[in-house]
Amino acid sequence: MRKATIQRKTAETEITLKLNLDGNGQAEIDTGIGFLDHMLTHLAVHGNFDLELSARGDLEVDEHHTVEDCALALGQAFDQALKERIGITRMGSALVPMDEALVQIAVDLSGRPYSVIQIEWNGPQVGGIATSLFSHFLESFAVTARCNLHARMLYGKDDHHKAEALFKALGRALDAACRPDERRGGQVPSTKGTL
Repeated sequence: MRKATIQRKTAETEITLKLNLDGNGQAEIDTGIGFLDHMLTHLAVHGNFDLELSARGDLEVDEHHTVEDCALALGQAFDQALKERIGITRMGSALVPMDEALVQIAVDLSGRPYSVIQIEWNGPQVGGIATSLFSHFLESFAVTARCNLHARMLYGKDDHHKAEALFKALGRALDAACRPDERRGGQVPSTKGTL
């Protein structure tokens, strides 16, 4: 079973996370930030991952630590659930519209963390989250998931729609990359023989 359980506790946050890569999109999310809950639910539903995530953070300071640490824990869960990454498709991409917004994400579960994020927002916040934190979420996720992650906001006007398309695209791209490839016959998808 491709599952992971993560416990992350710092002076700023406390996070419990359960991930099943072979789920059907069931989500139970409670971060204390309603909009983040909404976005992570989109990721689970559109990625067909079962995700339970409970976070308590220093929201009296701001939302930064909670958003960042949820991303770090989520990436760690993907890395743990994928184990040696044997037999996976490895790369995946998604082009996702949400009304007037269009987002493209490509991931490579290569074992090498790297991110390129090209996103422009219209305002400083959406749903009580600083819009700059969405790029930071993706960067943090890429580090602990040990993946290449490229995200482009092609266009859009409404920041809510743009954020929603972003998380739906991340879910779809990860779903494609995590899928078992039966033709691999239990091999690691790399000319090196390891990821």
